[in-house]
Amino acid sequence: MSRFVVFGILCVCLPKATAAGSSADELVRQARAHEAAHEEDVAVRRYTEALTIDGSNASAWAGLGALRMRLGDPAEAERVYSAALERAPWLRISLVGRARARWTLGRHAQAEEDLETYAELQGDAGAYRELADWYGMDGRTPAQLATWRRLLASALETSDTSLLSEARRTVRALVILVDGSDPASSPVDPDPTRRAMAQIARHVR
Repeated sequence: MSRFVVFGILCVCLPKATAAGSSADELVRQARAHEAAHEEDVAVRRYTEALTIDGSNASAWAGLGALRMRLGDPAEAERVYSAALERAPWLRISLVGRARARWTLGRHAQAEEDLETYAELQGDAGAYRELADWYGMDGRTPAQLATWRRLLASALETSDTSLLSEARRTVRALVILVDGSDPASSPVDPDPTRRAMAQIARHVR
């Protein structure tokens, strides 16, 4: 195929792709306007139409999932976010939406797995905080402590003084709660990860 034929194909295809994206964006704008007017059924249709045109439209996926959650339908919201991750896996924020939907549905282990995956991929301190809160609500204090130690390590690395102060206080409190069951305070296996955790534990006491 000559370069002239290739160029001709690009000239034909690119405007269509651009037009589809513009149409989807316009439908998302309409959906938001209907949401603001409390016309949720119409908003759902507009988001769905946008995704029919452009299945990778991040705003449409996020808007539809959030609307389903706001309407009190976490099961449908989970399906929306799962479809988003299948169609557009680079939309990592869908992991957060699905995590919250699953948490609301009582599927805490799956929710925590989604949120932890997102936090690790993005290095998101806010996601780690939310994950630590979930562990705390589930009574999983060792997991909560481990998550705050990640936040402490991140604060030390980035010199985030505000987070560092909070993380140190929280780790101290959680170490007291966990007491002898803290694997970082008395590691059984002398591997590097456990030694590093033990050093952090000693550092903040």
